[in-house]
Amino acid sequence: MFKYNCLNPIAKVGLDKFSIDYAKTEDMNEADGVLVRSAAMHDLELPASLKVIARAGAGVNNIPLDKCAEQGIVVFNTPGANANAVKELVLAGMLLGSRDIVGGIEWVKENKVDEGIAKSAEKAKKAFAGTEVLGKKLGIIGLGAIGVLVANAAVGLGMEVYGYDPYLSVKSAWSLDTSVKHVVDVNDIYKNCDYITIHVPLMDATKNTINKDAVQMMKDGVIILNFARDLLCDEKAILDGIKAGKVRKYISDFPNPTTAGQDGVIVIPHLGASTEEAEDNCAKMAVDEMRNFLENGNIVNSVNYPNCDMGVCSTAGRVTICHKNTANMITKFTATFGDLNVNIENMMNKSKGDYAYTMLDVAAPVTDEQVAALEKIEGVIRVRVIK
Repeated sequence: MFKYNCLNPIAKVGLDKFSIDYAKTEDMNEADGVLVRSAAMHDLELPASLKVIARAGAGVNNIPLDKCAEQGIVVFNTPGANANAVKELVLAGMLLGSRDIVGGIEWVKENKVDEGIAKSAEKAKKAFAGTEVLGKKLGIIGLGAIGVLVANAAVGLGMEVYGYDPYLSVKSAWSLDTSVKHVVDVNDIYKNCDYITIHVPLMDATKNTINKDAVQMMKDGVIILNFARDLLCDEKAILDGIKAGKVRKYISDFPNPTTAGQDGVIVIPHLGASTEEAEDNCAKMAVDEMRNFLENGNIVNSVNYPNCDMGVCSTAGRVTICHKNTANMITKFTATFGDLNVNIENMMNKSKGDYAYTMLDVAAPVTDEQVAALEKIEGVIRVRVIK
């Protein structure tokens, strides 16, 4: 029996995917797995029982990834599960930035008591005139699940689309519309595009990707969209760009004191993934990842350990090992089973940064003696018996 804890409300359609071998607990200290959305976990004491954290969403800056890795807790996210929801809001943001729809709506509210509002609107609407997106250049920084969908949709709107991603995956490359121009220098996007949208994860290396220097390179009247993370942009530099007439609009999905209520800025209250469909998709994917890991030892879509998948175990035993990514670990594991006269029938080892993960399928059920021997090896963090 496995126990799971929810730090945030998780869609029922996801929780319904748990089998009778799972029980929900309100006490994280007795949980094997935790499902989370936005709850901050950095200051939480993570119990020894905890083996897996599944984030129902893409961003994981609310989870202490290194701390989890050091304790052998595998952290998953759900890339692509909310991509369509974010894509749709990016397109809406682009239209809000192009045409002063918000200003027009506010004008109608302010003049609601005017009996001749229809006639007045014909005179007032000139103040809210905008431009079309057809034929304009859109630059996309980051061609992951969301970036690809935005690119393809923009092509459908008749835009000229440029994409920048030095780590473009084969899957994303195959999914991109052939008319999307892949640039190798992000400065080409800054210099040439009428609209710029960013879709990269927030890390130390990506913080302030769009900064003062980038803004200065941009075309006059550029519209910047940020539906990824606010810290990816130096928002003070963008506000300076708005005041200088360089930036026409900044559309962000992340309210904060820097941008809220500022001229030239449209701030949306973090609605990117807030659709019923996205929440359902994330919940289902997170539960599937957790079950696959707890029941089979497989890792798919982890952010702190390498992906490692050997399917369902067909041998007598399976053991998994979270360990440091140091030399001769595999030799030590195989020698341990050899010394105990146990035959290894299948094995997989993957590494990610300072950490690695090994799966071993053996010809006999894994014993306490074997586990104890593996745990004594320097660099081993956690040993789990799957079967």
